[in-house]
Amino acid sequence: MIGTPSVLRKNRLIRTLTVLVILLVLILGTCIFLWYEYSVTSVTVKGSSHYTDDEIKDMVFTVPYSYNSIVLSLMYRDKSIEDIPFIEKMDVDIVNANSVVINVYEKAIAGYVEYLGHYMYFDKDGIVVESSNRIIEGIPFVTGLSFDHLVLHEPLPVKKPSVFLTILNVTQLLGKYDITTDRIAFDPDERITLYFGNARVLLGTDDYIDEKINEMHLLLPQLQGYSGTLHMENYVGEEVNFSFDKDKDPNEVKEDPEGEEEEEGSQTGTEETDTGEKNE
Repeated sequence: MIGTPSVLRKNRLIRTLTVLVILLVLILGTCIFLWYEYSVTSVTVKGSSHYTDDEIKDMVFTVPYSYNSIVLSLMYRDKSIEDIPFIEKMDVDIVNANSVVINVYEKAIAGYVEYLGHYMYFDKDGIVVESSNRIIEGIPFVTGLSFDHLVLHEPLPVKKPSVFLTILNVTQLLGKYDITTDRIAFDPDERITLYFGNARVLLGTDDYIDEKINEMHLLLPQLQGYSGTLHMENYVGEEVNFSFDKDKDPNEVKEDPEGEEEEEGSQTGTEETDTGEKNE
């Protein structure tokens, strides 16, 4: 017996709804499977020195569903994460279903200067790449550069742009010997002085700069606790003794025969040292 049209329509609707329910269950089941099967549980950060691993993760995993490697691969396919201070770009490599690697490519910072209450960081070409209100450890503070204005993403307006190559060279050499300086100072003749607490090292020009810093890193342990200047400006690539001029102690005074007080040691005390030991 053939059913009425209304019954046939009802049967078709039931079949359609059944198919839809089955499809929804399959889709939902697939999504649940993919979510848990491809959930990111291992994250490796490479190349970051200015930010902690957790800070980098917060920049990449911006929404809860980005902790799925499939979603993450779609989010950052052929796309880099940009506009982050001190970072040129970041990209994400999917290692497997549960592991990803975040590659961080930092801007090559040579040093920073202080300007109008901000710290302006520049690269090897003297381009001001970042302005910040915080000091980044490991990047040297540079003084003695003469300029009357600064513009972000433009070169520092100094008379001799070659000074930036010198700064980068000094910075790299300090990093090579794991030396941290408080400040790199230039005088009007572009002679270099490095500051280490109360001790200073006068390197002079950038001639023999590699050899000077190599010698300096051997001598620095002997300068701990001293206040004064180690003179290395006359170094010409030969084994020499370097003189160390102690700073005057303003608390030391003596009386002259007339009963007047004068500072003891009106001339700065001078010591000589070499790469072997310091003669006191």
